[in-house]
Amino acid sequence: MLRRGTWPIIGNAVMAASYTSVGAIVAGMLQSSVALGVGSRLLVLTIVNTLSWFLVAAGLSIRSGESISSIVRHNFTGPFYVAFAYFTLAALVCSYLLDGSLLGYLLTAIVFVLSFALTDTIAGRRVRSVLESELSDADRHLFHSRAVEGVVHNLRNHMATAIGYLREIDVNRLDSVDREAVETAKAAASDAATVLQTLSQGATPRVNFAPDPIDLNELAALALGMARPRARTKEVVLSLRESPEDVKVKADPLLLREVVTNLINNAIDAAPEKGEVHATVGKRGGSPYLSVADNGPGVAEENRHRLFEPHFTTKETGTGLGLFMSYGVVREHQGRLIYEGNRRGAAFTVVLPPFMR
Repeated sequence: MLRRGTWPIIGNAVMAASYTSVGAIVAGMLQSSVALGVGSRLLVLTIVNTLSWFLVAAGLSIRSGESISSIVRHNFTGPFYVAFAYFTLAALVCSYLLDGSLLGYLLTAIVFVLSFALTDTIAGRRVRSVLESELSDADRHLFHSRAVEGVVHNLRNHMATAIGYLREIDVNRLDSVDREAVETAKAAASDAATVLQTLSQGATPRVNFAPDPIDLNELAALALGMARPRARTKEVVLSLRESPEDVKVKADPLLLREVVTNLINNAIDAAPEKGEVHATVGKRGGSPYLSVADNGPGVAEENRHRLFEPHFTTKETGTGLGLFMSYGVVREHQGRLIYEGNRRGAAFTVVLPPFMR
């Protein structure tokens, strides 16, 4: 808590004091000559939880500038409510144990210890699941990247030989039909070489780090500005929540902007008519991150493991190379590109190492 700074500590203290005081007042109003029944206790806990949700959402809204409805929509998910139901159950048990006696306090402490142990176990499993998913994505991308590199290398050698021989042909000595055929072959071979060059760059992007740090707030704002014409065609609302913290990273500004632009464009395509695309910049475990979320249908579970494969796409006109190349670019920056969506929409997050002076 001390690392979070003065204002978050004061804010949390004020909010906690507020909703627990309201809960105590309601419990006092319900109190009779006998102890509160189960229904009354659950009512008090429901009021306390609901008020805490509202105060937390209001506090985040004041600090970040994001609307309360947007905060609720992006954070109050199914697992969020399940977690609070679990907390409520623990609180209900504690309300019966805390009778002022030494035994009551001892039993309550045991409940808290068991609750914390279960919470840590669940959190550990979730972290392990996330890490396994990220490792699987990295392995698949590395496999496809190496495969693409090998194929591209061999094809480029063959294409270079074919182009060399085609250039040695003196088209002036040929009749019109043969001359047209050779010129067509040259153009096709040149196009093929260009495509192979593009694939080679996508498989292993050549990163040129800028000497100065790149601010993710500025990068996100620029990428959103470039995407507004595309968003206007579907009347999609674009929004950005910038970070008040230092979110500077060491990066290739052009390649990283291409990644963010690609994520935003994908989100616009996935969002419904008059939908929403929300970009968030912040810090996670000391590492700057940029997340792009939409309110579209999300990614089906059966397609989740194929997101970063080349040529996999759910779009009718997509090439399936955008996420594949983006994953490679982020990997070359020693970062991570993570899918964090759910049934309420897709969310892709880029996590990068902080800029070290």
